[in-house]
Amino acid sequence: MSENSTSSSTSENTEKVTTPKITEPAFGWNTYAEQINGRFAMLGFVILLLLELFTHQDLFSWLGWR
Repeated sequence: MSENSTSSSTSENTEKVTTPKITEPAFGWNTYAEQINGRFAMLGFVILLLLELFTHQDLFSWLGWR
């Protein structure tokens, strides 16, 4: 009897596990490429702001275009 009661309690405690869908890299215009592009744009903007903060020059002066 103890075997029967433990097997019924374990079947009640188990839940169905679903794995999330992972987006894989692909070529062309797709959501993954746009997310990566946006993240690099934000990173570049922050780097540009830090460059101006530390050098006290804008980008064109720093590059020697002014």
